[in-house]
Amino acid sequence: MGALHLDEKSFEAEVLKSPLPVLVDFWAEWCGPCKMIGPIIDQLSVELQGKIKIAKVNVDESPELAGKFNVMSIPTLLIFKGGQPVDQIIGAMPKDKLLAKLNPHL
Repeated sequence: MGALHLDEKSFEAEVLKSPLPVLVDFWAEWCGPCKMIGPIIDQLSVELQGKIKIAKVNVDESPELAGKFNVMSIPTLLIFKGGQPVDQIIGAMPKDKLLAKLNPHL
């Protein structure tokens, strides 16, 4: 299935009103570390389907969202629960470390 690609219009319905926790990957096409973590994000969206929703926001296409959540460097991953950001991961990391950060929220 892969990660959902969000913009300002879809963000509220898909993230803020989601009954599941949501991992949002703030990224950009020109960002090297974003490209490194991208395939991991897509794998997790399949492996954790039904437990957490995985989404991506391109900061070049949706700068308002990046600003709203104080995303200063990318990749920044925010975990939302009940419409609120509850955790933040900055920078690329291996899949096992990313899973270790996600597991408490599942």
